[in-house]
Amino acid sequence: MSHTSPDPVVLNDPKVVNGWAMFDWANSAYALVITTAIFPGYFNGVTDKEFSFFGIEMTNTALFSYSISFAYLIIAAMLPLLSGIADYGGKKMTFMKRFTYLGSISCMLLFFFTGMDNLWIGLAGFILAVIGFAGGQVFYNSYLPIIASEDQLDKVSAKGFSYGYLGSVILLIVNLLMISFPSFFGLESLVKNFPQLFGESATAEELVNNSKALAARLSFVMVGVWWMGFAQIPFNRLPKQAQVGKVDNLLSKGYAELKKVFQKVKKETHTKRFLIAFFCYSAGVQTAIFLSSTFATDVLGFSTNELIIVVLILQIVAIGGAYLFASLSGKYGNKNILILILSIWIVVCLSGYLVQDKTTFYVVAGGVGLVMGGVQSLSRSTYAKFIPEGSDDTASYFSFYDVLEKSAIVIGTFVFGFIDQILGGMRNSMLALAVFFIIGIIILSTVKIGQRKIE
Repeated sequence: MSHTSPDPVVLNDPKVVNGWAMFDWANSAYALVITTAIFPGYFNGVTDKEFSFFGIEMTNTALFSYSISFAYLIIAAMLPLLSGIADYGGKKMTFMKRFTYLGSISCMLLFFFTGMDNLWIGLAGFILAVIGFAGGQVFYNSYLPIIASEDQLDKVSAKGFSYGYLGSVILLIVNLLMISFPSFFGLESLVKNFPQLFGESATAEELVNNSKALAARLSFVMVGVWWMGFAQIPFNRLPKQAQVGKVDNLLSKGYAELKKVFQKVKKETHTKRFLIAFFCYSAGVQTAIFLSSTFATDVLGFSTNELIIVVLILQIVAIGGAYLFASLSGKYGNKNILILILSIWIVVCLSGYLVQDKTTFYVVAGGVGLVMGGVQSLSRSTYAKFIPEGSDDTASYFSFYDVLEKSAIVIGTFVFGFIDQILGGMRNSMLALAVFFIIGIIILSTVKIGQRKIE
């Protein structure tokens, strides 16, 4: 079997590192606008509170939670195969591009989702956007140990998340202005002149509401354009991957690559323990991130504008949080700081269960922001330290990481939605998330994090 080697990668090259971080800038607009700030509230606003879905009675909040579970179930099943093929066939960038285009176009299609009459468009567009985002993320993550040296992993990982938070905040502010002042952007005139397209407006209040709905729908299109456009920077700057010579039965080879990495992970006790701990606390982290905005609108009655302000606070604090915990990890060690972060998450969950007013929820949101960036960034860079230096299987290694994270989202969001549906409220669901963090701390306390071995 022949290999065509690319030009050697220069570690910590500022142009490459910044280009890599720009992928977070590009796709985090989806993570913020679609999953957190605008789409959840829009979904709740244009759908009935309770309805029958394929013969099952459920609430719109439970359906939204289940749709996340379904999307991540699909991506969890796909990623081991795709990342194995990517490592074996030299196709990291190919798959990164395909998932990016799937996600960005799906966001644009959400423009056509207007209510119960076309609920399928909203669900299909949202689920496909989730798959596009999650699919591209595993290949993006797999570049981290390729472009950064051991001592720079925490900082480079934090830079990616910080770029993502900053870029998504910029777009969200524009969306907030559009929703708050639709007349300034000419949206009220559009609604008034084309009622057959944007809804009849018999009263001034209906005109404003229809204009704000149009602004929200346009924000979904803007996310797709932003995501696809800025992704061209990492597509052009990231290093080319070594191409493997002609390979028969590439699908089976993908599974073979996955099995090979699995056998390696099985022998590494501390790597295995870290992944189990990561699975447990990720179920709590990702579910809280996905469904906190739904909790705010449904339980506390936040308007779209109020919710966007909450999210802006969360994102701005998260930028500082990512760098703060990266700095602290260098002084006190990754494990100790991760345990600290997870302890704060437990307090956040308990506070979410008890919160009764909007003012207190702003404080809770600040706490989420502080630890949101830290736990994601530090988890990614910590795992990278378990991957043997010089390994050709980084995508397959990160497929384990990402499949566990996606599977954790399936479990977490399903538990959240199930408790919501059975007990009729999300407060108990929020309390249940604390259990995931407690288990994660217990297992993580047994993990030893060392330096990467040479392969």
